[in-house]
Amino acid sequence: MSVSAAESSLSGGPPSENVVSAALAALTTVRDPELDEPITTLGFVASCLVSGDGRAVVRLRLPTYFCAPNFAFLMVADAYDAVTGVPGVRSAEVILEDHFASDAINAGVAAQAGFVKSFDGEAVAELGDLRAQFLRKAVMAGTDLVCRPLVTAGVTPAELLVLTLGAVPGSPELTRLRQRRAELGLPAGDDAPLLIDPRTGERVDAAAVPLHLRKARVTRAGIEANTSICSGMFRVRYPDGWTP
Repeated sequence: MSVSAAESSLSGGPPSENVVSAALAALTTVRDPELDEPITTLGFVASCLVSGDGRAVVRLRLPTYFCAPNFAFLMVADAYDAVTGVPGVRSAEVILEDHFASDAINAGVAAQAGFVKSFDGEAVAELGDLRAQFLRKAVMAGTDLVCRPLVTAGVTPAELLVLTLGAVPGSPELTRLRQRRAELGLPAGDDAPLLIDPRTGERVDAAAVPLHLRKARVTRAGIEANTSICSGMFRVRYPDGWTP
C-alpha cells in the first residue's frame, strides 16, 4: 500500500484515542449510495489515521477498479465531510486508492471543487439528484422491510394504507426508514403515513397499494443482490481486508 505525503508527515505525538474513535464513528455515517450500507460495514475503509496535532488521513478502497466514479466521488466527499466535522480534527485528506478515477476524485474533493469541476468536460451536473434517487430507492426498500412482518402477521393492504409510522411496532428497520425519509425531507414523524410516494411524500392511493408493495419488494431485493455481488468482488480483490 502506498503512503501519501500527508501520511508520511504525520507528527505531533500520538493522537487522542477519543479523536480516533470519533473519526471512525463519523465514517460509519457514510454510506455507499447504491447499496445503502455504511462504508465501514462494507470494508471500504482501509485505514484511518489521526496525528497528535489533528491531521487525519483516511484511505478508501472499492470492490473494482471501475466502480462508477459518481458513486465513488460521493463516498469520498462524504467521508471528507464526516471526518472534518469531528472535534479535534484540524484537517483531513481522504484518499481513494486502486481506482481508475482516483486522481481526479481525490484532487477534486481536496479542493472542494465539486463533481463537475473535478471531471471538467465529462460531467454535466452535480450529484444531488443522484443522491436523492438512491435515497428514494432506500425508502422503498425500507418500506418492504417494515411491511413484510406486518403482512406475515395478517395485516391487510387496506390496513397498511391507514397505518402511521407511530402505529408500527418499533424496530431497527423502522428507525432506518424514518432516517431515510427525513434525509429526503419526507414525512417521518409518528403521524406520517406508512405508505407514501417517495417522490412526493403523499399517501399512496388505495388502488395503488398492491403495486406499491410489489415495487418495494423488488427494490429491496435488487439492493440486496447488488450488495451480495459487490461484497463477493471485494472479498476477491482484498482477501485479507474483508470486514464481514
